[in-house]
Amino acid sequence: MTQPPAMPEARRETQGPNGTVADAPRGNWVDTLAPAASRPYLRLSRADRPIGTWLLWLPCLWAVALAAAARGGFTGGDLWLMLSAGLGAFLMRGAGCTWNDITDRDIDAAVARTRSRPLPSGQISVRQAVIWMGAQAMVAAVILFTYHPLAIALGVGSLALVAIYPFAKRFTWWPQAFLGLAFNWGALLLWAAAEGSLSVAPVLLYAAGFVWTLFYDTIYAHQDREDDALIGVRSTARLFDRNTGRWLAGFLIATVTLMAAAVIAALLPLASPWPLLIALAGVWAMGWHMLWQLRQLNIDDPALCLRLFRANRDTGLIPALFLAAATLV
Repeated sequence: MTQPPAMPEARRETQGPNGTVADAPRGNWVDTLAPAASRPYLRLSRADRPIGTWLLWLPCLWAVALAAAARGGFTGGDLWLMLSAGLGAFLMRGAGCTWNDITDRDIDAAVARTRSRPLPSGQISVRQAVIWMGAQAMVAAVILFTYHPLAIALGVGSLALVAIYPFAKRFTWWPQAFLGLAFNWGALLLWAAAEGSLSVAPVLLYAAGFVWTLFYDTIYAHQDREDDALIGVRSTARLFDRNTGRWLAGFLIATVTLMAAAVIAALLPLASPWPLLIALAGVWAMGWHMLWQLRQLNIDDPALCLRLFRANRDTGLIPALFLAAATLV
């Protein structure tokens, strides 16, 4: 890979004290509580920034809760699926971020927000990062192999998306689409783990999560729009530019429509209308939360873009909680 051009001196951002990463929340547990020797590895896995784990875990929760509502209630196995999916999301997000940082280490060194990450700042070597990535993936595989064979096959198949994603920004203006394909795979995997098969409902749920990812990751990408233009990195933020609001509005409508269709496909056959109505109320509330983000957005304010991106934890939790409530009626 050729070395990206150096950033202008005025845009450089140095590594924080004790190796802290520039865009991690201040006072996070990695910087304050984790043993010093483990911090570069945990930072490489983004353990100091848990929002990514939430965004990977939430489609899994949607799938388990919607499947439970469709069959009339949670089982003990569903509890294991939700907890193990959370741990798996933490591990696979960590492995994916490690792979992303290995492939992007030269690009990260040229972007103000990312130059303090462990690899470009020299806190860890590429060899150490590869070993760490493999260790996380192996533990995640142990969890995966407790699932239904169809879910195992889906999990193995998702590795292709994880491998391709870091390179997407080099050949397409839509790298967020590759992230959406990978990050929402849990909707299919956990439905298969819970039900032993797939149907229209989880496919629609996966599609809803995919479009939701286009929404929140475009907001996230606006933090780096200027730096990305200087070094030739592509993104939907650069593609949409001043038309971002219109695109995000379209993603909002598509997310709500697809998730509502998933709920209807799964719950309409039930004798009682209440699970369906409660679940659709959650979809409606999710849409309002996305609309709130859209009204707040200023694409020229990187700090606001980061805050709104992080707010998507709550966006995804809203339908998860309503779907869980739908199992109780």
